Amino acid sequence: MIEVQHLTKEFKKIEKEPGLRGMLKAFFKAKTSIKKAVDDVSFTINKGEIVGYIGANGAGKSTTIKMLTGILNPTSGTIKVNGLVPFEDRVKNAYQIGVVFGQRTQLWWDLPLGESFTILKEIYGISDADYQERFSFFDELFNLKEFIRSPVRTLSLGQRMRADIAASLLHNPQILFLDEPTIGLDVVAKHQMREAIKMMNKKYQTTVILTTHDLDDIAELCSRILIIDNGKIIYEGTLQEIKDTFGFMKTVTFELAEGVPSEPISLEMFKLPSEDLHSEIKEGKVLVHFNKKKITVTQVAQVMMANYRVSDMSVAEPDIETLVGNIYQGKAIL
Repeated sequence: MIEVQHLTKEFKKIEKEPGLRGMLKAFFKAKTSIKKAVDDVSFTINKGEIVGYIGANGAGKSTTIKMLTGILNPTSGTIKVNGLVPFEDRVKNAYQIGVVFGQRTQLWWDLPLGESFTILKEIYGISDADYQERFSFFDELFNLKEFIRSPVRTLSLGQRMRADIAASLLHNPQILFLDEPTIGLDVVAKHQMREAIKMMNKKYQTTVILTTHDLDDIAELCSRILIIDNGKIIYEGTLQEIKDTFGFMKTVTFELAEGVPSEPISLEMFKLPSEDLHSEIKEGKVLVHFNKKKITVTQVAQVMMANYRVSDMSVAEPDIETLVGNIYQGKAIL
């Protein structure tokens, strides 16, 4: 579906000294440097996948997406999007993709939402039957009829995001690029948006590439993630692979019948350094953090039960934010 090989994008940057002298010098004899926004990136995305493409601001996410959509030409490397080279076949590529940017809209600001949909129907040459079928599906997902006659400028952020996703899928594109689709939404609206993306993916087998800073989006939607940093892919894998490789720390929380102890919990018998095993008291409970590759939950529980009256216990895996942080810090235990 999407094949990217050794993709690189360079930008020329003019460097100038401060002040009027620097400005004049740059005008007559500009000093330039080359910035690699994307540096030898390769990956493949299969049909029907929902893939998270994440990284810090300036890491190269947006530049990659702009090349995949045909907005930018690569400096070197190859891109195939469903058999097309995006920057060579921009019009054909536009018919097979949908794009939603969280802070921008493709809808006509002063027109009622319904008229925006009608214009898009004509632009993409969607038949009446296909339009009605798709609109009914999106109305069921997003309750579009509640605000279909309202000018786009009067819609709330949540309503506009729902409308933008529906608009981007009216022509039934095979690939959907979502840039921060839940940004600024409240908890309920975020949940609705994620459920809608899952249903659209299931119904139409739409391939989804998601860029987001909200790691809950990744945990809820993506089967695989690509992490880019300074223009390079630093990790690629499924969430389970990430958990197995980077989620080596677990936490067992104990509630004690007699309350928290006055003396620190002794775990010296395991002879492990503190980064692999340590405890803390938090909110009246004892938390033991341990490296699951070095000891087991059973071993920790046995020690606690031999020394204390345990009334309850629970085990927690690290959250997605911790996992991604570990990847950036190179904290894998292989």
